[in-house]
Amino acid sequence: MKEENTTGSAAPYVIWGENLDPAAVQQMDDACALPISIRGALMPDAHKGYGLPIGGVLAVRNAVIPYAVGVDIACRVKMSVLDIRFDWYEAHQARFEMALEQETRFGVGASFRRPKTHRVMDEDWFFSSTMGALKDTAWRQLGTSGSGNHFAEFGSLVLDRETLGLQPGRYLALLTHSGSRGPGANVAKHYSMFAKRLHPELPKYLNNLAWLDLDRPEGLEYWKSMELMGRYASANHDIIHQSVLKHLGAVSVLTLENHHNFAWKMQCGDEEVIVHRKGATPADKGVIGVIPGSMATPAFVVRGRGNSLSLNSAAHGAGRSMSRNAALKRFQWQDLNRLLTEKGVTLISAGLDEIPMAYKDIHDVMEQQKDLVDVVARFDPKLVKMAPPDRRKRRKR
Repeated sequence: MKEENTTGSAAPYVIWGENLDPAAVQQMDDACALPISIRGALMPDAHKGYGLPIGGVLAVRNAVIPYAVGVDIACRVKMSVLDIRFDWYEAHQARFEMALEQETRFGVGASFRRPKTHRVMDEDWFFSSTMGALKDTAWRQLGTSGSGNHFAEFGSLVLDRETLGLQPGRYLALLTHSGSRGPGANVAKHYSMFAKRLHPELPKYLNNLAWLDLDRPEGLEYWKSMELMGRYASANHDIIHQSVLKHLGAVSVLTLENHHNFAWKMQCGDEEVIVHRKGATPADKGVIGVIPGSMATPAFVVRGRGNSLSLNSAAHGAGRSMSRNAALKRFQWQDLNRLLTEKGVTLISAGLDEIPMAYKDIHDVMEQQKDLVDVVARFDPKLVKMAPPDRRKRRKR
């Protein structure tokens, strides 16, 4: 960890991690130079994004920045610990593979022939014309996941000591990662364009950081839309977990969930501020969360330490070390298959651009944020489903 020295009127921020992407650091410099910025933090999984970098945390005064929240609004991870012994899973893996194949959908535009139901669809979606126009799409995509790094996977959860209401031991768990799908992306695009029109004074390199004032109707409308997308993203996970567990005849003995790509109201000294966590997760003191690695590296259940320097935040994952295009040029399927065999991971589907070697070492990331979170348990993926490159359900071997 090191504190960045800023000059002039720029807000201060603190960096966790080493040898971070210079483009991500520059984006953080730019964000902290905004007139509304108060302070920030950069997590060890940081890499370049739109506006605020992935892994960027930014506190501002009475405003919200759509692209500092992110395109996939309220993206999150959810874990269900099952009442099924891990050795039973090992003896009946085909049943678990079938559950993921039949009860989940992945990819851009993925939907179910028969739309799922959830109480979130009974809420008021017509408080704005933008949200009203998205309701039908949201219903079709309810209970599905996106592309990219979104996943559904079974794995081994190991607890070394009694915690979270569970005894020490090895458990079978389902872990998912996805967000608000097409509706969230459309909300982000619409309100970011609106914010840009309101701030023509911003130079081109800053226009993705255009903001909406929270004492104006458009700011309040975006905030309400963001919160609805948060409940919608949570509903997607609810449906996936309920459907998969029902397919297996299983019950969850513990459920954990935490989100990123969101804005929170938070007290900072004597002032209430808006804290954006883009690719960063809440780590308030005592708060439990899950920080995943990749399809062949561990995820960690963590307990936040409430470090005020990070605005009570931590990394949301391992973070990419290279772009998708770079990964596709550098690696071949045989490289991935060799690693999966070594780690004992069965891959149902994924794109080669999600190869673990395209990500930072999750162990390094966790080491670099020991003052932000304490590790409670370790999860190792064993059966993984992600969006295939061609979106067809076929197995990569």
